[in-house]
Amino acid sequence: MKYLLFLIVCFSIISCSTALNKLHQKAVLADTHNDVLSSQVLEGKDISHRMKEGHSDLDRWKEGGMDVQFFSVWTDKTPRNKAGFFADAVEEIDSLHHIILRNPVRMAFATNYKEVKKWVHKDRLVSLIGVEGGHMIEGEISKLERLYEKGMRYLTLTWNNSTDWASSAMDETLNPGKLKQKGLNDFGKQVVRRMNDLGIIVDLSHVGEQTFYDALAVTTKPVFLSHSSVWSICPVFRNVKDEQIKAVAQNGGVICINFYSGFISKEYDQRQSYLNKVARDSAFRSFLAATNGDSVAAKAKWEQYYDAEMNKVRPSLAQLVDHIDHIVKLVGDDYVGIGSDFDGVSSLPVGLDDVTTYPKITEELLKRGYSRKSVKKILGGNVLRVMKANFK
Repeated sequence: MKYLLFLIVCFSIISCSTALNKLHQKAVLADTHNDVLSSQVLEGKDISHRMKEGHSDLDRWKEGGMDVQFFSVWTDKTPRNKAGFFADAVEEIDSLHHIILRNPVRMAFATNYKEVKKWVHKDRLVSLIGVEGGHMIEGEISKLERLYEKGMRYLTLTWNNSTDWASSAMDETLNPGKLKQKGLNDFGKQVVRRMNDLGIIVDLSHVGEQTFYDALAVTTKPVFLSHSSVWSICPVFRNVKDEQIKAVAQNGGVICINFYSGFISKEYDQRQSYLNKVARDSAFRSFLAATNGDSVAAKAKWEQYYDAEMNKVRPSLAQLVDHIDHIVKLVGDDYVGIGSDFDGVSSLPVGLDDVTTYPKITEELLKRGYSRKSVKKILGGNVLRVMKANFK
């Protein structure tokens, strides 16, 4: 009898696992934000094969069931190239094209919705470009148009740094006195209108609240938040408040949940702030004393201590899915998606260590009673809808 029960349990587990894998593979999985171009490719690493470092490569995307990937084009507040931010953007876009040329059977570049659907059905990793930061158009509509011609299909209006025409969430929250203006100026509104005309999705991650509402007042198309999470669960400047979530739903857009631990867990963010702002100096002094004044050894000890302390408060997969739950309960299942920020973050929820782990999200959604239809929307259907509404 015990052996029969054991067989029944095993069969049930296998059946559930098979159903999960079938649903995950059948759904179109779309991730609107991955930083592997700037974090790995520009360093000369080959993502064509499985790597030990980083979160992403072609082998692991395949294992995780990825279908549609927006590759983020990012550069810091200071450009890498002497020619400026625009040259940085072109360099990264070209790096993606080179990867696709080397892997034509596994990847395909898409610039319109018909191409996205075509290559999904041909089992390619559909590759698109999102430019993370309006500073890369260098205040020129002509450079916006040239990036569109190079394949850019969303533009994040700001990164953490504000531009002359749009204020960022970081500056609106932490540096309001340094802003020339709050929100979009006339040129910023012109940028949004031109994006609508061309078929570039307006991405409102990273933007300040005033910029957020100014952009929604101008745009005639659904927007993205390509990698943002929920403020009421984790109140940090990069997350979006309930009224903003409602505004995105009214616009028909989609909020794609960021996986970074500090945007998922309030406890993680608070612990990080404490260690960096309160404990760091005193801890470093004690490590310096313990190493007889060896600053290199003291720094290594501090880093080990810091990592160990932060690992204690890493959020769980369930906490990440709580952010999805919150949006669904607030406005419905049509307005939430996946925007992992893989290869752009220093910490991830336990169990979500790289791009092979997307099926765990599907599993957690099913455990919570989400229907197959809802799961498909969240994994990619909602993002596809916004792409279709924007692309030419």
